[in-house]
Amino acid sequence: MSEKCLLDQWRDMAYDRNLPKDQLEKFWGTYFTIEREIYEQLLENPDEEVKGTVKELAEKYGQDVMTMVGFLDGINDSLKTANPIETMEEDTVVSLAFDKELLYKNMIDAKADWLYGLPQWDKIFDAETKKRLYREQKQSGTVRKAKKIGRNDPCLCGSGKKYKFCCGKNA
Repeated sequence: MSEKCLLDQWRDMAYDRNLPKDQLEKFWGTYFTIEREIYEQLLENPDEEVKGTVKELAEKYGQDVMTMVGFLDGINDSLKTANPIETMEEDTVVSLAFDKELLYKNMIDAKADWLYGLPQWDKIFDAETKKRLYREQKQSGTVRKAKKIGRNDPCLCGSGKKYKFCCGKNA
């Protein structure tokens, strides 16, 4: 039987239900600090494509491979071209070329205020753009139901008849 892929190893470690709650909280607290530090560096040069093997990127950011796998899993939906995270190994070449608006919105969606609140975003987007992106992301998760037309309401077709005598006759 083959060894588990890196992503599965990361997920087993990060979502271990057998770990006591305090240990899991400590694990995630440490991870979120590391994640923030990597994003601070990435956002300093948002148009530069950071590329290398998983192992090289882990070394570049001073992390172990498993932590880098977690970071790659988190950023994957915000990349211009997704990495093969399901099959990647230490020597798989990956890219961190991200779509700025998508990354910002995904950070909002994840409720990661420690990431979308980073001061580096101020050099990328002005306050109005950040507000617009925040609003767009929040509204994208809002389901709006169309107002149901009543039988006695005027018909939507504009005939002037009641709906029940017009388009709603056979409804």
